[in-house]
Amino acid sequence: MTTWQTPGAGFYPGQQGYPQQNPGYPPQEGYNPGYPPPYGANQPPAPGFIPPGPPPYGQSPPFGAEPQPGMYGSNYAEDPMGSDIKGFDFSEKTIRNGFIRKVYSILMCQLSITLGMIALFLYHHPTHKFVMAHPELFWISFIATIVMIICMACCTSVRRKAPLNFIFLFLFTIAESFLLATAASTYSSEEVMLAVGITAAVCLALTLFAFQTKFDFTALNSILFVALIVFMIFGLIAMIWKGKIITLVYASLGALLFSVYLIFDTQMMMGGSHKFSISPEEYIFAALTLYLDIINIFLYILTIIGASRD
Repeated sequence: MTTWQTPGAGFYPGQQGYPQQNPGYPPQEGYNPGYPPPYGANQPPAPGFIPPGPPPYGQSPPFGAEPQPGMYGSNYAEDPMGSDIKGFDFSEKTIRNGFIRKVYSILMCQLSITLGMIALFLYHHPTHKFVMAHPELFWISFIATIVMIICMACCTSVRRKAPLNFIFLFLFTIAESFLLATAASTYSSEEVMLAVGITAAVCLALTLFAFQTKFDFTALNSILFVALIVFMIFGLIAMIWKGKIITLVYASLGALLFSVYLIFDTQMMMGGSHKFSISPEEYIFAALTLYLDIINIFLYILTIIGASRD
């Protein structure tokens, strides 16, 4: 008949020992029929005692305890994944380079549309005559340009949410190209092509300079804003007192001012160590500012060429 040992004799509280060995087998030396082994003269541990060693798998070590070695020589303080995952560390430089490529791609499309419309108005005489016979088209395009540029400048969702931002930018480019082509059609084709060539060379040189120089033009935003206000006041004066000299001075100052603005906007797009930068989400706004700088430089260079030949 199987017998059980008395509870509490050398065991944890509330635990019972295993049944004694089958009496049919001879007893073995060193075998203790109870589990766990008795403590002998030492007192059993108090309730809530945690034995030393690493915590069970899936549990965190107690607060303030040193990390214990785990499996394969690692410990709980190490990241089990480590730095094995590659290809997901998109740096700021990578994002910025993609942003710059996108901005210049959009800008090239805008300039191509504008150049194509200027060439159409210059070399296709029926189109030129139709535009000259309907001056109301100029004012419709002018109002549409003002409305769309205010929407893109003031409404974040308009210039950030695709495809709405591309639609607004395309409509603005068409309207602005119409205005520019109408203004250019009042000059001879030789003067316009000369202005296009000079503008292309100047903008390329200024862009390369903006990428290479260590001087931070973005810190001059307040100075450039004041200079723009003064230039607009000077433009009102030039409209009242007309003359060849004042026209040349006004156009020269305008070309110089927007050349500096082109460097300013280019460095804003570059980001990096410059004081101010444009968010990569603002690729439509960045392309818009560069486009406006370039067409203003073109207009003032064309004005200088036309005034000098009168």
